[in-house]
Amino acid sequence: MGRMANIVYFDLETQKVASEVGGWAHIDKMGLAVAVLYHSDREEYAVYLEKDAEKLIQDLRRADLVVGFNVLRFDYTVLSAYSVFDFSTVPTLDLMVSLEEKIGHRVGLDAVADATCGVKKTSTGMEAIQWWRAGQRAKVAEYCCYDVKATRMVHEHGVCHGRVAYVSHKTMLKQFVKVDWANIGPVQHLLSASLAAAA
Repeated sequence: MGRMANIVYFDLETQKVASEVGGWAHIDKMGLAVAVLYHSDREEYAVYLEKDAEKLIQDLRRADLVVGFNVLRFDYTVLSAYSVFDFSTVPTLDLMVSLEEKIGHRVGLDAVADATCGVKKTSTGMEAIQWWRAGQRAKVAEYCCYDVKATRMVHEHGVCHGRVAYVSHKTMLKQFVKVDWANIGPVQHLLSASLAAAA
């Protein structure tokens, strides 16, 4: 049997907010505070600080598939300040972009994770920046790990069931949306595990 595919779930928190760097056109100036990867091949989380940016980028480059939420526009742009590497060469599934293409507008991780898996975010990115400035790095890392876990749960659900849910801000009702994530990247182990659990 060959090696298990390394799907990497990714999220990061920044040192600054958009208003401090001249707006959302300057995401690359927001600074890496904490990043978290979950490596599916070894089933473990890894935490990275700004000093570990090079190692973080190496680990992302080694992934068979990177899964994140708003990772293409936000997380990779933050990391672009630390490397000349072209992140468009990394096989990436951005769940937010995928969902936006299907429903016609953006939806937050919280709205999807809660409606799909019953998982609620514990805090906000703004609070994470305040913790960072107060020196509470472990708290920021824990929050970031939680977002990575929520992203993983949403992705795994979408792969195994072909749909996820979100709560519409307009109607406040749960809506379902079909996703084709089972056809993106090396996810066969997730499908196999789902079939085994159903048997």
